[in-house]
Amino acid sequence: MKTPWWFLHKTPLSFLLLPIAFIYYGIGRVVYGWRKLFAYKSRRKIICVGGIFAGGVGKTPIVRIIANFLDAPVVMRGYKRTASTNNIGDEAAMLMSDGIAVHVGHRKSNILLLNRQKGDNGPIVMDDGLQNPSIAKDISIYVFDEGMGFGNGFLLPAGPLRETKKHIQNADAIIVIRNKNPRKKFALPTGIPIFYAENKTVSPYPKGERLFAFAGIGYPKKFFNSLSGVVARRGFGDHYQYTEKDIEGLFESAKRKKAKLVTTEKDWVRLPADVREKIKFARLETKIDDRFFDWLKEKLNCAH
Repeated sequence: MKTPWWFLHKTPLSFLLLPIAFIYYGIGRVVYGWRKLFAYKSRRKIICVGGIFAGGVGKTPIVRIIANFLDAPVVMRGYKRTASTNNIGDEAAMLMSDGIAVHVGHRKSNILLLNRQKGDNGPIVMDDGLQNPSIAKDISIYVFDEGMGFGNGFLLPAGPLRETKKHIQNADAIIVIRNKNPRKKFALPTGIPIFYAENKTVSPYPKGERLFAFAGIGYPKKFFNSLSGVVARRGFGDHYQYTEKDIEGLFESAKRKKAKLVTTEKDWVRLPADVREKIKFARLETKIDDRFFDWLKEKLNCAH
């Protein structure tokens, strides 16, 4: 599914969808309050990394960094995990390629299983789920992309927000991913630790190479703009499962443009094994402010 084009701008359609957004959110808050009454408290500390912006903010690299830093397992629901990426989903496959223990499926069930493991009392990283009240969190980290901010500022489906901005006050920390074109009117609450992260896209090809970039992520334009030498581009829906026809079309188009195909790591893991040998991905390098790790260690020692 492609990210709705109106998420970043206030359009007649987004205003038209506002009544549905209010109803959807109102029902959601009632369900949230009820489920919170029965929240499960884990024996091991839970670090939840998510956000209020629906998709495309760059959460997975942050999860990867935190899990590697703490040598912690990751629990995640997964996206259409019955798909072809070893039946686990692209984000899980990315994390597993880094040697991270990933548990895909019902989050609460996976946390219960991890709690039963004797001799391991380390923290568990939960990928997404800040809006899921059925699991108590010890540390909640909200991730934002500086270039997207709050989008058009409306709730789903009129905009990209899963909850109202006031709920950011529930965060223990905020990580903002820097952008060359920061969005205006992106004001975050005071009194919450804010840390900054930098993304750098490393092309697998030398400078000057003609590139045909394709991506099936929340906001493919971010990926395209991060590369130099792009002479053609094609965006697909988020978590798109490429067909044989799609792949043939990409190779033919790249040949006509006399360009090399390049994609994201998330897309690359979704490609068939034989195709992965012929297509390279651009590596995303993410660096978080060093102060964040000191804060995290201190917070883990204080969390109870």
